[in-house]
Amino acid sequence: MDSAVANIKNTSGLAVTERTDNWWIGPMAVLGGLTAFVVYSTWAAFQGVHYAVGMSEGFGGYLSPMYSPLIWIQEGVLGGAPLHHAIFGAWPEWWPDFIPASPAFLIVAFPLSFRFTCYYYRKAYYRAFTWTPPACAVGALPRKSNYAGETGLMLFQNLHRYAMYFAVIFIFILSYDAFLSFFRNGVFGVGVGSMVLLINPILLGSYTFGCHSFRHLMGGNRDCFSCDTRAKMAYGNWKWITKLNENHQLLAWVSLIWVGWADIYIRLVSMGLITDLNTWAF
Repeated sequence: MDSAVANIKNTSGLAVTERTDNWWIGPMAVLGGLTAFVVYSTWAAFQGVHYAVGMSEGFGGYLSPMYSPLIWIQEGVLGGAPLHHAIFGAWPEWWPDFIPASPAFLIVAFPLSFRFTCYYYRKAYYRAFTWTPPACAVGALPRKSNYAGETGLMLFQNLHRYAMYFAVIFIFILSYDAFLSFFRNGVFGVGVGSMVLLINPILLGSYTFGCHSFRHLMGGNRDCFSCDTRAKMAYGNWKWITKLNENHQLLAWVSLIWVGWADIYIRLVSMGLITDLNTWAF
C-alpha cells in the first residue's frame, strides 16, 4: 500500500482530513453541475413553449428531448407542436391549474428515476450535497445512528434495475426523434439541429447500456463464462458493456450536458435568436 495512503488516519468531524490535495474540487464541481442542470431543466419544463422547430403538419422537425414523447400538447403555443404529433391529442381539462400544461412534466419521472438511482450519481450527490463523506478519507457530517445501507431510507435506490427498462425505451424514442430531425415536411435534409439530436441518443445509449444493471442483465448471474454457447455469448456481451462501464462517469456527465444543450439549441432556434444552418434553406 502507498505510504501516503497508509498514513492517513481515521477522520472524525466534517471535512477533517490529513489529505494535502485539493479534494474539495470534485464535490464542488458536482454540486455546481447538478444544481445548474436541475435549475435549468426545471425552468425549461415549466415553460411549455419553444420546444419544437419545423414540426408542421408534415413529416419531421426538431423536438427537444426534454419534451419527448409528446403525450398531450396545448395547441397554439409559441414554438410548440401541432396536435397530431401528440399521442393522446389535446391537453386534458382535468389537469390541475397549479401545474403548467407542459409535456415535459409527463415524462420527467422516467429519466429522473434512472439517473437518481444510478450507482455513479449516488456517489456523486451523496458526496456533493450531503457530505457523507465528501471524499475518501475526509470527515463526513455526523450521523445520529449507524449507517443502515440499502435497507434503510435509501431502499428505493434498488429500483434502479427497473428504471433501467424505461430508460432503454427512451433511447429508442429519442432515436426515432433523431431520425425525424432529418426531414422537414417530408423532405430529407441535414441541419445542425439534426446532428445535435442524432448525437443525443448515442450518448444516452452509451451511458444507459454501460450501467451496472444492464451489464448484470446481459452477462451476470452466472458461475461460468465458458461452460456452454450461451455462457460464451453472455461473456461477449459482458466484455463490450464493461468497456462502456469503465467510462460510466464520463458518459453520465456528457450525456446529461448534451440533453440540456439539445433543449437550449432548439429553444434558441425556435425563439429566432439563432439560425439553424440546414439544407432546407429555411
